[in-house]
Amino acid sequence: MPRSKLLIALAASVALAPAAVAAKDVKVGVITSYSGGSAQLGEQMDRGMMLYYNEHKSELGGNTITLIKRDDKGPNADNAKVLAQELITREHIQILTGFIYSPNIMAVAPLVNEAKVPTIIMNAGTAHITNMSPYYARVSFSMWHAGYTMGKYAAEKLGYKTAAVGYTDYPPGKDSLAAFQAGFESAGGKVVDSIPIGGPAQVPDFTPFFQRVKDKKPQAFFVFVPAGAHAAAVVKTYNDLGMKAAGIALIGPGDITQDTQLSLMPKEAVGVITTHHYAADLNNPENKKFVAAWKKAYGADSTPDFVGIGGYNGMAAIFHIVKATNGDVTPDKAMAALKGWKFTSPQGPIMIDPATRDIVMNEYINKLVLINGRLGTETIATVPQVKDPCKELKVGPCGK
Repeated sequence: MPRSKLLIALAASVALAPAAVAAKDVKVGVITSYSGGSAQLGEQMDRGMMLYYNEHKSELGGNTITLIKRDDKGPNADNAKVLAQELITREHIQILTGFIYSPNIMAVAPLVNEAKVPTIIMNAGTAHITNMSPYYARVSFSMWHAGYTMGKYAAEKLGYKTAAVGYTDYPPGKDSLAAFQAGFESAGGKVVDSIPIGGPAQVPDFTPFFQRVKDKKPQAFFVFVPAGAHAAAVVKTYNDLGMKAAGIALIGPGDITQDTQLSLMPKEAVGVITTHHYAADLNNPENKKFVAAWKKAYGADSTPDFVGIGGYNGMAAIFHIVKATNGDVTPDKAMAALKGWKFTSPQGPIMIDPATRDIVMNEYINKLVLINGRLGTETIATVPQVKDPCKELKVGPCGK
C-alpha cells in the first residue's frame, strides 16, 4: 500500500476508536474541629480519613479526590453554616463531609438541600439529622444505637430496676436520655431522675450533679457527655464520690470510655460497662490490621477511637461513590451509590439503610478491664446489625 493511503487508513482507524474517558478530580469539602477544645476530636477524624485515603488512593482508576478542609472550631452552628456556604459557592465542592457536632450539621441542612450536595456525616449523632435532608447519609451512629441498646441490656441482662440519667444539655444529650429511658422502661426498669449536666463547650464541675444521684441511690447511673475531656471528668468524679462503693453502677454509651481518654482515668474505673459500635481493643482481624496501621502512621503511643473510625468509614464511602460513578459525581448518582452500601469496617460489617440513609451496625457491650496494666475494653456481648431504633420506633422527629 502506498504510504499516503496507509496514513489515511491509520487516521481513519484513530477517528473510529472511542475517545478515552478523561480522569475526573472530585472536590470534597471537610468541616471538622481542627482547633480549640475539640481539636483532639477533629484530629481523630482527620487521621481516620487520611489513613483510608493513603491506603486506597491507587484504587480510583485514574480519578482523584481533592480535600478542602475547614475548621469549625467546635460546636458553633453559625460558623459551620458560613464554612459550608463558602465550600459550596466558592469551592464548588461535589461532596461534603465531617461534622463532629450535631448543631453544626443541623445548621447546614438548608444549604445542602438548596445546592443538592451529597453529605456524609462522620460523627454527629442526633438521630433525626438524616431526616433533615435527602442528601444526608451517616456512617457514624445515632445516639439511639447505643442508648436504647444499653437501656434494654441494663434491665434484661444486668438486672437493674432503677436508674438515673445525666446528660449534656444539647441535642445528642437529649437523644441519649430519650433512648436509654425508652429501652430501659420497655424492659421493666424505671428512670428515677434525669439531670442536665452542663453544655458541650466547657467541662463543668460534675460534683453537684453526681452527688444528687448518689443521694437518690439508683442501681445504675447512665451518663452521656461529649467525648474528650468530658469523659475523663465523668469517671474521675464518679470515683472521687465513691459511687461504686455506694452500690451505683456507672453505665453509658462508649463516649464516656473513649479510647484516647482511658489513660487519664483512674484504674478504679474497672468494671464500668458501656455500649458502643467501636473500641480499639475490638477483637477482629480487620481491627487488628487497622490499629497496627494507625500506630505505624501516627506513632506507637497513638490510638484510634470511635471518631477516628467515623473518619475512616466516611472516606471509604467517598471512595465508593467515586468508583461507582467513575468520577462523574452528581447528587443523584452519589446518593444512589450510598443507599444499601456495605463495607467491612474495622468495627465490623456496616451498611447504609436504603430507607433512612443511616448506618446499620453491631453494638458491643464493653466492660473496662486492665490489659497489661492499662485500662482497656473487653467485649462481653454483641447485638448484631442494629438499625437506628429512633427511626424504627418512629419516635418524635424520627417519625417524620
